[in-house]
Amino acid sequence: MKIIKFEDLKIWQSALNVTKEIYDITSKKEFSRDFSLRDQIRRAIISVSSNIVEGFEKNNNNEFIRFLKITKGSIGEVRNQLYIALAVNYINKEEFEKLNSELVDLANQVGRLISYLQKQKTR
Repeated sequence: MKIIKFEDLKIWQSALNVTKEIYDITSKKEFSRDFSLRDQIRRAIISVSSNIVEGFEKNNNNEFIRFLKITKGSIGEVRNQLYIALAVNYINKEEFEKLNSELVDLANQVGRLISYLQKQKTR
């Protein structure tokens, strides 16, 4: 299947789903009152899907790869902030494990796409 627009990208769709979940969880109880952590994790998760789109829209594999690497970094940042949220009891273990698992899966998907694009360059 040829990907014509960024909305067709499975990684973008997954990123959008996780973004909604992060917004939902950061709107609850104490988390919503910790403006610094709440805003930081929201900015980081927004940059995940935004960098996917920005790289895709460049219509250049080298640029897309560069932005996908930035995306992976942002996923790591969100995961770290979830560890902090867990440590300070803003989220419970089940919430953490669900989101962390989704983010690890998304990072793996992004990594596979990077590998695929890099192989295309060498052909």
